Amino acid sequence: MLNLRFKYIVITSLFFVLHNIPKANKMIRYWDRYTDEEREKMACKIIDHMKRRGRTVTDLYGMKNIQPLANRTVQEDGTVVSDRPGAVYYANHQGKYDAIGVMLALEKPCPTLWDIHSASRLVGKQVSGLLDCSIVDLRDMKDKVRAIQATVEKVKSGRDFLIFPEGGYTDNHNELQEFHSGCFAVSLKTKAPIVPTVLYDAYKSMNSNTFEKVVTQIHFLDPIYYDEYKDMRKVEICELVKSRIEARLKDIKNGVDLGAPDKRI
Repeated sequence: MLNLRFKYIVITSLFFVLHNIPKANKMIRYWDRYTDEEREKMACKIIDHMKRRGRTVTDLYGMKNIQPLANRTVQEDGTVVSDRPGAVYYANHQGKYDAIGVMLALEKPCPTLWDIHSASRLVGKQVSGLLDCSIVDLRDMKDKVRAIQATVEKVKSGRDFLIFPEGGYTDNHNELQEFHSGCFAVSLKTKAPIVPTVLYDAYKSMNSNTFEKVVTQIHFLDPIYYDEYKDMRKVEICELVKSRIEARLKDIKNGVDLGAPDKRI
């Protein structure tokens, strides 16, 4: 695929990149000089710019299912403690816009479990660095284990997290690919609420050859709490989450009336 739309975003963002990427790199390099809020604000500035240059709007459904933020405090020794773990948003994967849409939909942009190749590219490197994402080499089993454990520790500290169980995307559009059960260890080890998250038409934003304005959808489904999945194995949780995402995708495709969106961003 030529992916002309994404190339257009990159070319027309040259001034923005030259002005803001050095600022983001400085915030990452001198981490302790900046607050979480300052780094998150910069990350949002970058991803919101990409959304707007991509001529993309997103209708949000199920906003009541977004989990309240955990109360996090930093002790004198630098240890972060919280009253409960963060929530884990497991979403289907369609393209470059997916994480951007979910991050902008939440009250605070959450980090994601991010493939090393995407996280090493310009802009991806800065956003993943600013949000302290977990970077993983999907071809390396040992690195998968390390990244999952790093994500577990961050969720335990009260951070919400976004995970794509499909691992990557091809030209799948609104069709699901295979879900990998290993990432659901994050939920079992943290007892965190699971929020199945459905993306629809997200591929049109940055993985297409059109230039017209596009409308995508994000559906936050009913949370799955620990009491519901505590006796399940990873593969069973995986199938549960996949089945709920698949059912909502089917409803959308079949024109089922899901009501008006709660919000448009």
